[in-house]
Amino acid sequence: MEYVNLGRTGLKVSRLSLGCMTFGSPEWQPWVLDEAASRPIMEKALELGINFFDTADVYSKGVSEEIVGRVLAGVPRHKLVIASKLYNPITDDPNDRGLSRKHVFEEVDASLKRLGMDYIDLYQIHRFDYETPLEETLDALNDVVRAGKVRYLGASSMHAWQFMKALGLQRASGWAPFVSMQNHYNLMYREEEREMLPLCRSEGIGVIPWSPLARGRLAGRGDDATTRAQTDQVAIRLYDRTREQDDAVLAAVRQVAERYGRPPAQIAYAWVASRPGITAPIVGISKLHQFDDAVAALEVSLSDEDVAALEAPYRPKPVAGHQ
Repeated sequence: MEYVNLGRTGLKVSRLSLGCMTFGSPEWQPWVLDEAASRPIMEKALELGINFFDTADVYSKGVSEEIVGRVLAGVPRHKLVIASKLYNPITDDPNDRGLSRKHVFEEVDASLKRLGMDYIDLYQIHRFDYETPLEETLDALNDVVRAGKVRYLGASSMHAWQFMKALGLQRASGWAPFVSMQNHYNLMYREEEREMLPLCRSEGIGVIPWSPLARGRLAGRGDDATTRAQTDQVAIRLYDRTREQDDAVLAAVRQVAERYGRPPAQIAYAWVASRPGITAPIVGISKLHQFDDAVAALEVSLSDEDVAALEAPYRPKPVAGHQ
């Protein structure tokens, strides 16, 4: 496994991040794995050299963090890069959501308790909060870094102007800065290439894209191949309205995959991982054999002609994934 710096920080992360939304409670979503089924996947990730684990408070309403903490408890803490996120509601309480100072302080402590850890390596705002002054959020995030509860700060899907405004406020105030952006990016959704990705390259921000296989669509298994494909409402929201266009993208992926003698998933992963400025795609693994495609993709070197063929069918889309 190769390790790279996260943006301009000195933090070394594996070229793949294991997404932990899959781990938690099937009561939250029918495709989620319980602890017994999650454990071998996380152990395999460690065996492969993956040190970067991405979870969130909202995943299975905290159960994902609990499982991640228990499974990784025996690993020396310095060998792990643990990322978590806050913003989305876990309960019906009106203050148990968003990015207020109150919620930031309470939720970082709650996440640390669930993880059973003293600090979080990368603490990310899951979405932009339109109801809380940005200065309030950034000041609170700076405080949790200065308190030693968090090592680095990251953000997730938002508009580029919002992210740049936050970076500007952090610099002007001497606050701990955002060092990473976790955004929606794959061959079926490339709107981030317009502003967000150039911004991140310019500002030295690490990019850890979510859904590099477009919620499994780019693996080419078919719409009803898995429980998740049948029940994932987010995937339906993101991709069902552009099915005809997305089918053309998948056809291009399959053509390139045939030339390489590889599965479509490897080509789709390889394209994301090789784009300028990308640090580590977040891979969602629910079966051990899926690691094969993710890891093998890091060895695929796509030619300029291959990249052109993969990108040719894409057509502009409405912004998706910010909510």
